Amino acid sequence: MPQGSRCTLIVEDLPESRTALARLLSQVLPDLPVCEASTRAQAETLIRSRPIELALIDFGLPDGSGLDVLRFLHTNQPEARGVVVTMFDDDSHLFPALQAGAFGYVLKDRPEIELVAQLRRIQEGEPPLSSAIARRMLQHFTAIKQAVSQTDGQGNPVKWGRRVTDVGGNPPTDPQDLARYLSPQANARPGMVEEPEVVLTERETEVLQRVGKGYTLPEIALQLGLSRHTVADYVKQIYRKLDISSRAEAALEAARRGLVR
Repeated sequence: MPQGSRCTLIVEDLPESRTALARLLSQVLPDLPVCEASTRAQAETLIRSRPIELALIDFGLPDGSGLDVLRFLHTNQPEARGVVVTMFDDDSHLFPALQAGAFGYVLKDRPEIELVAQLRRIQEGEPPLSSAIARRMLQHFTAIKQAVSQTDGQGNPVKWGRRVTDVGGNPPTDPQDLARYLSPQANARPGMVEEPEVVLTERETEVLQRVGKGYTLPEIALQLGLSRHTVADYVKQIYRKLDISSRAEAALEAARRGLVR
């Protein structure tokens, strides 16, 4: 762990954008100093030397990509929260960012008050996702259903579903192929197998459904007549059972199970 004092980090090559992001961080985490980097090299130097609480990262950098910074942050400070702040809302940017370890993904063209509210959700353990991004993720995966049986080129049965691996237990590694691997409409590849479905209790299913619909923990607690603390415990149980670590992954799983229409 780096020995310097803890800070937040902005990785953005445009000065005016860095100023705007610094204003956001001053409202979200006012007690922490803001470190700024305009290049990948500067960002990696800061990550080596300072513990990072929260990093706001743009894609375009003069000496690399924000994805490289995300991976470096995730590798060197896995407890740090890396959030993509960008103008891009397309799949070719969104899914590689999540694969690289992004804790959240927000669009910088949204009003400042909305961005502040999204980033403050981090303090409740909820990843910040712009509403347009959450909708895109759900739309992309609503076609995912229970596994269907298919055959390979030799007529051998192949299971295609939520978790797909080769016979050695290795998942697909290309983030660009994520949706294609998960989609039941995709062509099954020889040797692919599906892991068993994870069973949730009725209450866990109710909580997962509401997480998938974008409700906050207090809203879920009110709807189910539970305390916020109890709902948070259910969310932790769900994450542990499903082997996921973010609200984004939970939303995808809720869509796959048909809980979100």
